[in-house]
Amino acid sequence: MNDDMIEIRWHGRGGQGAKTASQLLADAAFSAGQYVQSFPEYGPERSGAPITAYNRISKERCNIHSNIYDPDYVVVVDETLLESVDVTAGLNPDGAIIVNTARTPEEIRPELKGYTGRVCTIDARTISIDCLGRYFPNTPMLAAVVEVSKCVEKDSFLKDMEASYSHKFAKKPQVIEGNLKCLRRSMNEVKEASAS
Repeated sequence: MNDDMIEIRWHGRGGQGAKTASQLLADAAFSAGQYVQSFPEYGPERSGAPITAYNRISKERCNIHSNIYDPDYVVVVDETLLESVDVTAGLNPDGAIIVNTARTPEEIRPELKGYTGRVCTIDARTISIDCLGRYFPNTPMLAAVVEVSKCVEKDSFLKDMEASYSHKFAKKPQVIEGNLKCLRRSMNEVKEASAS
């Protein structure tokens, strides 16, 4: 078993960009010289339906190709999923859960079915609207998981994302700057409550 491997499970709804964020995280980790996996799991493929995406990030090649049942980190892109999905199932108490919400970690903890590890929250809606002019929760959540998990070194991640955005939005420099501002602000605004 690979002790250096980090496993991340994303919970979101179709159209919120959880799958895209998972892929961007894998790209950044790969650029930093790590082995990566990124893959989604769909239920009914429609906008708004719950989806799950996964990442494995490791310094060594990984030959596991199953879903992730005991993640180190869980990212909840839509807090309404706390009511309908057991987002903490199998979650390592030495890891953390990161929830997109305007509430504090202390306010969220009672909804996490007794999870005793770190609880992190970030107001992705406010940050996204302030920086991007629209609600794209995946960008703040991507930055939050990098900040909390340390799966990619922060400066390396930001540099890689700038290169990615510069390629994707070459004719829209304001989009590039907005996204980078969103990432930096998100890393600074993650709130964390340690294990209970």
